[in-house]
Amino acid sequence: MASLALSHHLIPFALFLLTRTLPATAQTYTNLTQGTTLTPLGPIASWASPSGDFAFGFRPLDSNASLFLLAIWFNSTNPQTIVWFANGDHPVQAGSKLELTSDGQLSLTDQTGNEIWNPGVRSSPYAALLDTGNLILSSSSSSSPLWQSFSSPTDTLLPGQVLTPGLNLFSRFMDSNFSTGRFALAAQTDGNLVLYPVALPARNFYHAYWATDTMGSGSNSTLVFDMSGDLYHALTNGTKINITSTRTYSTEDFYRRATLDVDGVFTVYIYPKKVSGKARWGENWTAVTNIPPDICTRPTDVGSGVCGFNSFCVLENERPDCRCPLSYSFMDSAAKFKGCKPDFKTQTCELDEPDSFELETVSGVDWPNSDYEHYMQVGEQSCRSLCLSDCMCAVAVFRGGECWKKKLPLSNGMEGNDGGKLFIKVPKNNASFPRPAPTTILAMERNNRSTLILVESLLLGGSGFLNLILITAIFAMVYCYHNRVLKKLDQGTTTLGLNLRIFSYKELEEATKGFSEELGSGSFGAVYKGLLPASKSTTSIAVKKLHRLHEDSEKEFTNEVRSIGQTHHKNLVRLFGFCNEGTHRILVYEYMCNGSLTNFLFGSERPSWNKRVQVAMGIARGLAYLHDECSTQIIHCDIKPQNILLDENLIARISDFGLAKLLRTDQSRTSTGIRGTRGYVAPEWFRNTVITAKVDVYSFGVMLLEIICCRKNLEAGAGDEDTAVLTYWAYDCYNEGSLDLLVGNDEEAMADMRMLERFLTVAIWCIQEEPSLRPSMKKILNCDGSGFYFDSCGTVVVE
Repeated sequence: MASLALSHHLIPFALFLLTRTLPATAQTYTNLTQGTTLTPLGPIASWASPSGDFAFGFRPLDSNASLFLLAIWFNSTNPQTIVWFANGDHPVQAGSKLELTSDGQLSLTDQTGNEIWNPGVRSSPYAALLDTGNLILSSSSSSSPLWQSFSSPTDTLLPGQVLTPGLNLFSRFMDSNFSTGRFALAAQTDGNLVLYPVALPARNFYHAYWATDTMGSGSNSTLVFDMSGDLYHALTNGTKINITSTRTYSTEDFYRRATLDVDGVFTVYIYPKKVSGKARWGENWTAVTNIPPDICTRPTDVGSGVCGFNSFCVLENERPDCRCPLSYSFMDSAAKFKGCKPDFKTQTCELDEPDSFELETVSGVDWPNSDYEHYMQVGEQSCRSLCLSDCMCAVAVFRGGECWKKKLPLSNGMEGNDGGKLFIKVPKNNASFPRPAPTTILAMERNNRSTLILVESLLLGGSGFLNLILITAIFAMVYCYHNRVLKKLDQGTTTLGLNLRIFSYKELEEATKGFSEELGSGSFGAVYKGLLPASKSTTSIAVKKLHRLHEDSEKEFTNEVRSIGQTHHKNLVRLFGFCNEGTHRILVYEYMCNGSLTNFLFGSERPSWNKRVQVAMGIARGLAYLHDECSTQIIHCDIKPQNILLDENLIARISDFGLAKLLRTDQSRTSTGIRGTRGYVAPEWFRNTVITAKVDVYSFGVMLLEIICCRKNLEAGAGDEDTAVLTYWAYDCYNEGSLDLLVGNDEEAMADMRMLERFLTVAIWCIQEEPSLRPSMKKILNCDGSGFYFDSCGTVVVE
């Protein structure tokens, strides 16, 4: 029986309901007595709580197995998630030990014998790890713990835990680095609960980006995560301000935690417990609340903002993703939040050469806090000139007759700038790309100088007639060589095998009227509509300007584009050609007049069932071609409705296939090097495993459910938590035989119950956690490719 994976979905809630008070819960525990020692590689490295749900002891770091944390973690989840740690800033090596000494002190010492951590409690006869995940130091003479981990939190709260005034949660620096990170959640003594950016290494707080705004509500106001899973701010006067309610996910069925993540979002997660040794749905932590849900749009007064300097933040399913602007790249691709640096030598005021720079137009991005000069009642051209002539200006923004100049470093970058244009200053001479080494240039100059001296000597020493012959011969050789080079260049600027055309940047600028009509944008780049003049008519095109690419030479870029150009299938968007000129990397596709599947499915009117069936079949055929019929297998890595386009006959066409190869590894959609879009990402992206075509199968399964139900896989602001995550809800409906709930009042779909059942079965089959249990796209289609896998070919059994 196959278990199901429900991917790392995010469910935004805004539930402000009154909740119960925190109940007292009886606890059992196993004692750690005086004289007991734990060592990283010794016979006792950790011990579990009585239920086995939690464990305490030494954990090796994922990034460096020779370093260890003293930590508490969920013992039954996969991975075993850490919820508390003592030495995040000082991991220890083998030879370290934790000891409850004979005088009742709990002490962590490193391999040299230096004490790294001590909770500061003496005369404790025993330590215990409770079933709540709370580590306590206690004595028989005291009714309350002498010390407890619940009162010294790190980045996570557990049910039963309270964040009292004066306590903070600090995010980790990175997922694999447990030192103090860039964000803090503070329960302030004035009664306010606040999320702050943190200035490292000083740890002072910048301006808040989220707060309950309850200042003056009393010094005893606390953040409570009660045993029923409700998270609320309890004010001194007894008022409860709900942060979230997860009561729908019962304690019997789910583990829960609330973590201040490395990206600054305070997130409540649930994880399905195993029943009779098997998981209820699958083994994944799922986010059910994100605070704030719009972190990218919350600038700070000082500091870089959510992302680093010179980068900008894009919000995807309530999570921030940091990206670099045109001609900039990440300072550290493994830690995007460190910001971006120019890929060129910036303009200096000592050597002011405004003619050496130009302004590239960028849409949909803004850095609202980096202005240093503001002009009123100016035109666009004047705004451009004002920036080009100013050696300090790196970016200019023009909007509604106003012009803002910005200088480096840029801060608080985000999507936006509606109705405005943003111009980034870049060099004209392609400074961000490799040039011949200086030694090569010098050698060329020396060779040219030697040739010139030789010619001059011959001219001076010979007769006038010989000189004339020699001059004629030299000019003839130069002319022939020049013509040969021009002929090669001319041949290379028209076509590139299989009728792929190489466009100049000027051609595409004219075809798109200066890239004025944007069709959409994403992590790959922005897409513009254009018209190509032809002999008798014009051809509509979609022009995609790519962001920073894989570390490719021009030859590698050309080879990858040629590979994409060799694909020919009715369910793939056709590539006409490309531009590989200077800093510009542009792809030219056929234009799809009916837009994306997103607009088709989630518009004001529900499309007919037969049209949805046709679209689903087309997508399956296109993926099967990419996976099994191309000369080299292509894994898309980002299957979602936005990347499915519809032509004039509503035939589904897969777009952006092959772009994963062209993108740099640091252009991933999520912070852990994962490609794809949250909600559609297969579970194996979150593990250290080989990625196969089955990641596309998983994404197809999620999208197939959206096609069936005509709703998004994550419903923002859903009032009913049971239906907020489509994959959860669809599985429950499938189990209960309530298919009518999935399609609502769609009588056409209900009349075709046999096809509806097969579609739903295939979708659930595709989203299984284990990749090997998912079908191939070829298997999903039957032998003649005309429809989905039928009962005659086999049976799908889903628990």
